[in-house]
Amino acid sequence: MTVAVIALAAAGCGKSSTDSSSGGSDDGKYSGKGIGLAYDIGGKGDQSFNDAAYSGFKKAEDEFKIGGRDVEPQDNESDADKVQRLETLAKAGYNPIIGVGYSYAPAVKQVAAKYPKVTFGMIDDSTIKAKNVADMVFAAEQSSYLAGVAAASATKKDHIGFIGGVDIPLIHTFEAGFDQGAKSVNPKIKIESQYLTQTAQEGGFSSPDKGRDAAQGQIDAGADVIYHAAGLSGQGVIQAAAEHKVWAIGVDSDQYQQTALAKYKDYILGSALKNVGGAVYDLVKSVYEGKPESGLVEGTLKSGGVGFADSNPKYKAMTKVVAAVDKAKQDIIDGKVTVNTK
Repeated sequence: MTVAVIALAAAGCGKSSTDSSSGGSDDGKYSGKGIGLAYDIGGKGDQSFNDAAYSGFKKAEDEFKIGGRDVEPQDNESDADKVQRLETLAKAGYNPIIGVGYSYAPAVKQVAAKYPKVTFGMIDDSTIKAKNVADMVFAAEQSSYLAGVAAASATKKDHIGFIGGVDIPLIHTFEAGFDQGAKSVNPKIKIESQYLTQTAQEGGFSSPDKGRDAAQGQIDAGADVIYHAAGLSGQGVIQAAAEHKVWAIGVDSDQYQQTALAKYKDYILGSALKNVGGAVYDLVKSVYEGKPESGLVEGTLKSGGVGFADSNPKYKAMTKVVAAVDKAKQDIIDGKVTVNTK
């Protein structure tokens, strides 16, 4: 059931950026300074969305022997801060430059127009539609549907939970897929639902304590499998699940494999994956080879852009759960199931 996801390098926290040596391809096709990567809220070290992007950045940097700079977000930053960050990378000669997360869309649109010879990548937004921008989006509802099937198949109480980081349409997509998948197994299943904050500035994607408190409340209410789509806050969800010996389902990266979550991994049933690392790597490769991607680049179950991680041996031993998830995956690929996004 795994999707091919690039293995994550150990990623530390903090606000610093890395700046490797300048690059250039052996055959002369690539003349940029390297890859520019601007992180979303939570930054590097979230063991989830941002770290998935970093994995692709690092793999491309190492494989193509080009430079790279990855830049951390600031607390409560504005669109103007993002514009300045991307312009700094463009002026320095980085190519491609990738904005990690939907909040970068206004900045990418503005800066890409000023630097038409630079390729930009926009992760989780498809609205820019410029010749030098790759709009990289993922069918998160499909992987979330598989998470819902897994949760409803694994629960012993017919009671599960969903925790979203921020109450926005993008995260509603995760919840919609999860609910539909769970109800395909048991139409009467009870599903707790909670969003940590109304806006990203309030810390919904960057506050493990908020995630832990929300998970605690759902566990107290009776849920024994909890799926989070909450970025760094999800670490708190996983911690609470492990403390109470119930299942957590991770998101974006294979969270069972993350070093920072190792002491909780026995309680990570699986993870709904978005192959962000693969998308970053593919974009860099296209620029390096002189044929830059542009337009809509969509990751689905059929393309391998999303999936469900099955790294936990305990999950693999749950044959009925595995069979249910495998069947659901094939039904979506075959067009027998269309997954809701709302």
